[in-house]
Amino acid sequence: ENKVLVNLYVLSIGKNFEIFIPVNEKVGNITKLLNANLFNAVQSGKNCVLMNTEEGICYENNQVIRDTSIKNGTRLILI
Repeated sequence: ENKVLVNLYVLSIGKNFEIFIPVNEKVGNITKLLNANLFNAVQSGKNCVLMNTEEGICYENNQVIRDTSIKNGTRLILI
């Protein structure tokens, strides 16, 4: 299994998304990719944080997804 299906809430736009994220990527790469696809280029320099809403954990950018508690069905928030 190389992807997990998560529920992502994006705080700045107030919307939920069901998305697949690859488990072999770093959290920082995922947040940059999400930021680039959800916002226009003017806001792409913005630093975002990925947080597990159930555990209250903010993930470090250098953590690989498979080494975190992110699994299928995890509820995340992009801050």
